Amino acid sequence: MSFTAQQIQSFKKIETPFYYYDLRVLRATLEIVQQYSKQYEYVVHYALKANANLRILHLIEKYGLGADCVSGNEVLRAVEAGFSPSHIAFAGVGKTDKEILTGLRHHIFSFNCESVQELEVINELAAQINTKARIALRLNPNVEADTHHYITTGLHENKFGISLQDLPAILDKMAQLKNLELTGIHFHIGSQITNLDNFKKLCLKINEIVKFFDEKQIKLTHINVGGGLGIDYLQPNVNPIADFANYFGVFHQYLQRRPHQAIHFELGRAIVAQCGSLISKVLFVKEGQQKKFAIIDAGMTELIRPALYQAHHEIEALTPEATTATVYDIVGPICESSDCFGTDRKLPTLQRGDLVAIRSAGAYGEVMASQYNLREKVRVLYNE
Repeated sequence: MSFTAQQIQSFKKIETPFYYYDLRVLRATLEIVQQYSKQYEYVVHYALKANANLRILHLIEKYGLGADCVSGNEVLRAVEAGFSPSHIAFAGVGKTDKEILTGLRHHIFSFNCESVQELEVINELAAQINTKARIALRLNPNVEADTHHYITTGLHENKFGISLQDLPAILDKMAQLKNLELTGIHFHIGSQITNLDNFKKLCLKINEIVKFFDEKQIKLTHINVGGGLGIDYLQPNVNPIADFANYFGVFHQYLQRRPHQAIHFELGRAIVAQCGSLISKVLFVKEGQQKKFAIIDAGMTELIRPALYQAHHEIEALTPEATTATVYDIVGPICESSDCFGTDRKLPTLQRGDLVAIRSAGAYGEVMASQYNLREKVRVLYNE
């Protein structure tokens, strides 16, 4: 996605900051996802935690994806956006009774469960309303994701999933829980994974686990391998669409699928990140002792990833007239030193009023926005 002169001129007339979604990029991404998932007869759920914007959800649903939710309100938002409850998976390590009842009353596809106590609670609540819950056990495969430690979820020291050593006892317990139906197993090792070898390792581990279920004569109708495919934050214009061909190809090559099993995925960032940018205006240019600061009107309240993960987002100058370049720290107005979008970034020399675009903001931008410092919620624009 690049910005035309006409688009930039229109941006000058709009109050900043704002999120800008190029739906053409999103459609192109969804077409690729659809192409390769259909090739292998895979089922893809979109992870609402990446971006729960209704207009984006409506478009994703039209391409036949299901929904992956991690809260009761995400389940309700998915239903509101048109996703069939029969295509909604509900994950999360800490589901409340209210959230569980939301899923039960909508007869969702699957609860991805992470502990014995959660299974017991779902069984009890399902009995109370005379229904049965479809269950997938989220297992912790202890597979490294080679990503930021905050978004690694498949190791023993993480809070997620059921340890494999506890699996026999879990299955014995499930035999007593009459309002649960075990339909599958679920995995998710982390996010922003760019080394596809990690997914190969996951496949090999899943193959071992499925053999265990075969030996127990437990028929699993689906295997949910999670998501986590990364994007190119460094070159969003060069690689606007993630490598779905090789990603799905790894699972086709290494995952030993039984004839009766459906393979499910949960993709979020890889679908929506590159269609979004955060457009902001330069408020002041400030000279420090050793640095120059470009202070913009967007802050960590609109995009928290750099402050939270020290994540890299490309920053493009949209409107400077200068032909010279200057090195800046690009910082926001929030009263926190962590409110910084990038350090030592070389950009065309900026002046007050110039516009910048913070790229790859379609995932974990708008959905994680806050009103810290009593900031106003910013508007959203779309390019059809």
